[in-house]
Amino acid sequence: MSPNRIFISGYAKLPKGITASELYGVIVVGLLINRNTGEILDAEASLVTDVARTFFKNHLIGENINNIDFIEKTFRDCYFGSARKAIISALRTCYEKYSQVSEGVYIENE
Repeated sequence: MSPNRIFISGYAKLPKGITASELYGVIVVGLLINRNTGEILDAEASLVTDVARTFFKNHLIGENINNIDFIEKTFRDCYFGSARKAIISALRTCYEKYSQVSEGVYIENE
């Protein structure tokens, strides 16, 4: 794998009472990102249904993590699953980690 491809993950607590919360407790978002450009090359989330996972992936691949406000708006405007807030929070965490990595100041705290 190219050193220009980095994997970043973000976690967020899921709301109680939804299937994903019963299975996982938290949502995990994983992004494969081009270190130099911020382009999202691949994306995955611990969502329960294939449709939700496909929606998540299709709306992220090809986007740029540096455009986090646009990405968040896309999920606020188009994703009406119960995990929406958790997805947005986990994506924001991924963005913050990417920003630290790209600035050379990432400190592992998990």
